Amino acid sequence: MNLFSWFPKPSPLRPESRVYDLKERLDWGEPALSIVDIRNRADFSASHITGAISIPAHQLLETAHRCFEIDRDLYIYGITDEEASVAAEQLRTAGYTSVSVLRGGVSAWKAAGFPVEAIPQMVA
Repeated sequence: MNLFSWFPKPSPLRPESRVYDLKERLDWGEPALSIVDIRNRADFSASHITGAISIPAHQLLETAHRCFEIDRDLYIYGITDEEASVAAEQLRTAGYTSVSVLRGGVSAWKAAGFPVEAIPQMVA
């Protein structure tokens, strides 16, 4: 019997995930995932999930091909779940096999009390 079989494992990636599912994976220490914020850079700078990367929706496919392996677990969120769903479907159509819409995005993440980051704006 494998020693690790006694320990609970995080939930597997699904086409849609709750913020609790992602937090569970992060707490488990599973680094083989990326959190992608597809909102515009101003919204990202104002507040985003800690560890998320900014790839605005209009640049997603082009950037994904340069940044992610085809089987990388990707959690996508945007302004709305519908926007994230469209982006996730574009990635799936392009061949990405592990894409999940993070339901509620940064708002749900904040509501759950999970950490967010902001990028300070330079004052001119």
